[in-house]
Amino acid sequence: MEHGVTGKPSRGLGAARLAALCGHWPGVSRDTKWGIDMVFSVDGKMFAVMPSDGSEGGRLSFKVADDRFLELTDQPGIIPAPYLARARWISVIEPQRFATAELEAFILDAYTLVRAKLAKKRQAELGPLPILQARRK
Repeated sequence: MEHGVTGKPSRGLGAARLAALCGHWPGVSRDTKWGIDMVFSVDGKMFAVMPSDGSEGGRLSFKVADDRFLELTDQPGIIPAPYLARARWISVIEPQRFATAELEAFILDAYTLVRAKLAKKRQAELGPLPILQARRK
């Protein structure tokens, strides 16, 4: 687990950290939509969105499993994602409330969910799913 200067686990997830986390995963591309939103997709299907300039409090939006949508949107700091809630997307509007490792796990889950909807042949071509590495100081 990564710790900040105070020795406590780090919190939140900035744009650079998000790009470093998932930018190298199999099949992932990054582009900019809606002006400043950095969008991560696997084979053209979005799984995570964040303002590239850190605006909106560093809002982080991503796909979640249907059975977790209500549970997660009941938590403080998380709302159904505007325009994407029907597709079971959430927006973490207060990312500092959450440990960085928890947010990273959400992003990997989002990638996994979206990738699972691809054709079986394409999934096989992408190879094994990425795993999160424990980060050290």
